[in-house]
Amino acid sequence: MSDECNRVTVLGGGSFGTALASIAADNGFEVRQWLRDPELAAQINREHRNGRYLPDYAINPAVSAYTQLSEALEGAGLVLVAIPSKGFRDVVRQARPWLDPECILVSTTKGIQEEGFKLMSQILEEETGDRHIGVLSGPNLASEVAERQLTATVIASHDPLTRTRVQTALGCDYFRVYASNDRYGVELGGALKNIYAIAAGMAAALGMGENTRSMLMTRALAEMSRFAVAQGANPMTFLGLAGVGDLIVTCSSNLSRNYRVGFALGEGRNLDEAIESLGQVAEGVNTVRLVRDMARQEGVYMPLAEGLYQVLFRDVPARDMARLLMLGEQSSDVEFVLSRENVQRDHRDSGDENG
Repeated sequence: MSDECNRVTVLGGGSFGTALASIAADNGFEVRQWLRDPELAAQINREHRNGRYLPDYAINPAVSAYTQLSEALEGAGLVLVAIPSKGFRDVVRQARPWLDPECILVSTTKGIQEEGFKLMSQILEEETGDRHIGVLSGPNLASEVAERQLTATVIASHDPLTRTRVQTALGCDYFRVYASNDRYGVELGGALKNIYAIAAGMAAALGMGENTRSMLMTRALAEMSRFAVAQGANPMTFLGLAGVGDLIVTCSSNLSRNYRVGFALGEGRNLDEAIESLGQVAEGVNTVRLVRDMARQEGVYMPLAEGLYQVLFRDVPARDMARLLMLGEQSSDVEFVLSRENVQRDHRDSGDENG
């Protein structure tokens, strides 16, 4: 393997980026991790530990931390961008002069840029013009990956080299990497599920049971796929790890940051208090607003996203939102089997306009 193919750089010092850096090093790759914080970088190099995000996780000693992008990116054949969506474009723009024109760029960020409703892979394309671009997404709670619990993820790209190279760099006996060519669908699944993790956390705090959680996740999956298909994604993608798989884990685990924000809201805290109690970025909060506005603009029916928007940004109590959702339209179960339009027509034909 050439030196270029054997060098991996991770941009970002968070929990998931740190875990991926260590996996690649375990697989024999030369790994460099870029962080803004010089103290945290020094700790990783000195103690092989990320005390801020994964304090109990032993990082492979072969991972070297840097604070200069030029040093971190030197000779990298694969670059994993693990930066929160708010700062994603700025970091990629700063990194651009140091990127090899043929390197593989992969986003691991599950978010949407507000301006232009851009996904992270689209930002990578716009800022770099790279032809080897992919997205890594799936049910991947970073703390469990760090504990080497059995986990699977998806690398999505139109480019076969990108898919193959990422599977080689990150696939191991506890972290399985499956391939997809629906980059847009996989990336939307990762961003959209954060919305419904907030709803699941709220429902749990309100004392709602397993029937409610099951209903919530199933209707969330229908809503996610409806929106994504309107944006050009393949609905079958949402039956896989990046769709239903990621949705299940984020709606079921209090390790999910978005779930914890929702739980705090369900306990009666306001949005600022919920975010402050978390102490980390919860991508779903901003995603709720962006998706709700886009759905309204394009006429996509998304009652859960609308309800969450009312709780987060219009101070509607969570319990009231849950009650109002149960008074909404009873339409089709799986729209790709029986469309909403057909159900609405059936009600009109039967004279029952309130179905």
